[in-house]
Amino acid sequence: MIEPTINRYSKNPILTKEDVPYRVATVHNAGAVKHDGKYILLFRSHLYNGRSIIGQARSTDGFRFEVNPEPFLTPDRSGPFAEYEEYGVEDCRICAMPGDSYLLTYSAYSRHGVRIMLARTTDFLSVEKIAAISQADMRNVVVFPQKFNDQYVRLDRPHTEISPWSIWISYSPDLIHWGNSRVIMKPQQYHWDEMKIGPGATPIRTDAGWIHIYHGVFSTMSGGVYRLGVALHDLEDPSKILGVADDWILQPEQPWEISGYVPNVVFSCGAIAEQDGTILLYWGGADSVMCVGTITASTLVQLCQENARGDLID
Repeated sequence: MIEPTINRYSKNPILTKEDVPYRVATVHNAGAVKHDGKYILLFRSHLYNGRSIIGQARSTDGFRFEVNPEPFLTPDRSGPFAEYEEYGVEDCRICAMPGDSYLLTYSAYSRHGVRIMLARTTDFLSVEKIAAISQADMRNVVVFPQKFNDQYVRLDRPHTEISPWSIWISYSPDLIHWGNSRVIMKPQQYHWDEMKIGPGATPIRTDAGWIHIYHGVFSTMSGGVYRLGVALHDLEDPSKILGVADDWILQPEQPWEISGYVPNVVFSCGAIAEQDGTILLYWGGADSVMCVGTITASTLVQLCQENARGDLID
């Protein structure tokens, strides 16, 4: 049997609020990327008023991080985005596009609900906010790091009470106008992710397909338990899912994952593929701290191929 367990770093958590040189209550849910030989995390923090901002941390080895002295992304106070970011910005995903551009998608909260914003950076020193790319209510948007038939492609998760929250796919000619949306993966009844699922880390390309690490929630008598799973998408048509691992790959087990701001949560917005086939997976523990672990891309592919669940859409 294939062992799905992530190898947790022995010195987790790698970031806590004590590591941040400005006043925050939490550090969690970081997008991740490797840029100019440095590992970069764009992490969410709650302020003491309860609203969220996005900070930045850098590392030379992917495990020991130093936080920048100022936040990286904060809500606009004026201009076209201010009205939609007034309650905070959070859960940034980083997509490295061909060339030197990085796309950032993040959730913006306001009196109008939550919607997705798009920004761009080339150096992680400055950031350009581009557009709101969804209506309310939408969360967890990840963009594939290449075009397909001259179209940008993303995975997203609309909020709906009609059916369990599911993973959808959408297309765009310009990153701003999105459409041709359809559901491609639903929670499976009485599985670990039966309550809701959503996109997690930016998909990683392998010879066998696109690895997508997603989150799923199971409802218990004491609340929801957030775990991580993995799906494999077709290389040429990412709307086609080749397999979803039946078992989770990570669940809350450590004290800082079981107890915190939101108990029983592991939640990933970022993973980095190394040249040797290792994947560094970053996750927030209990919406309070940042953790890291490793697993090989080949293991994740095997889980989707050899231990796959049945029908993905009822």
